Parts: sequence; C-alpha cells; structure tokens
Amino acid sequence: MFDIPCVIFAGGKSSRMGEDKALLPFASYKTLTEYQYTRLSKFFTNVYISCKNSKNFDFSAQFIEDNKAVKLFAPTAGFLAAFKTLNTDAFFALSVDAPFVDEIIISKLIHADDPAVDATIARTPEGLQPLCGIYHRSLENEFQKMLEEENHKLGYLLKNAHTNTITFHDTTPFLNMNHPDDYKKALQLLKTSNY
Repeated sequence: MFDIPCVIFAGGKSSRMGEDKALLPFASYKTLTEYQYTRLSKFFTNVYISCKNSKNFDFSAQFIEDNKAVKLFAPTAGFLAAFKTLNTDAFFALSVDAPFVDEIIISKLIHADDPAVDATIARTPEGLQPLCGIYHRSLENEFQKMLEEENHKLGYLLKNAHTNTITFHDTTPFLNMNHPDDYKKALQLLKTSNY
C-alpha cells in the first residue's frame, strides 16, 4: 500500500463527452468514479475524490469538494481544495477518466519522486500526462495565482516548475475518455484485457 494520498479528479465539465463522464457506468460499477475509487483503494492507504458536489455520487467515499465560490470546471480549483484539505506535502493525482493506469505505473512514479522537485509526472510519446503524477505543496501558491489569473493549463504550470517526468512508451494505459468513442474503446479494452 502506498502511504501518499491519492486524489481522483472527477469534477470536470465533460463537454466533449456530452454528459458527466464521472457518472458513466463502468465494468460492474454504477459509475466510473466508484470503479476508480474501489480499484485505487487497493493500492493507496487513503483515496479521495475531488469533485464539484459529492451529492452526485451514491457511494461512501472521502470527498474533497471545490470551493463553492469557484464556479469554473478546471482542475486548478481541485488542486487548491486538495492542498487545503490534506495534511501532506504531496499527493498522487489521477483523472477519473484514466481507468487503465495500473499499479506498475503508479509505483514507478512514486519511486521516481523526489522531495526536491515540484512534481513527478508521466509522459508518453503523445506528450505530458498532467493528471497522472505527484504534485508537491511547493506548487500551492502557483495554483492560487493561476486561479486568480484564470489560467488553468497544467502543462504551462509544469513547464515552468521543477518537474520530473517519467516516460512510458505504451500509451494504452493512458487512454482518456474525452469523447463517446473513447468510452466505447475503453469498454472494449476492459473486455479484452487484464484490466
């Protein structure tokens, strides 16, 4: 079990999906979020769900709600709420729509992390995977500044921070469900793989 807290980011707008992807059914679970929470609870001592409103979910979990005053749907608000809630110097961040990021990937990122960096993030041939990695409290003020300036690009933040990147050549585990076709692909992958 990993002692570092894990935060599942499930507060996005899902505009490209056309409906809230965090609430889509997945595997034998009513929602993708419950699937991710159950799966990741086998690896981490503490798992939290970052969201806009915990009432959207009908299962028991540790929720971190965004500040109600922040109306935007961006991970910036979720990161600030997580740093405010968690008594830790760092946490593992994973997007709710990345259900194939496995224990091997997580372990490699955690073991490659260093207290001297601001973040340790996965990279694939497709580029940086900002919502798969470890963020340190040293970035808390930067997130606050980003929120105030309405700049929500995690890639920009990581490019200008002391970021440690770990490259993974297989892109399959990093499938993100942004569009309905991605969701269909993920359901197919679930049937034909060991995930």
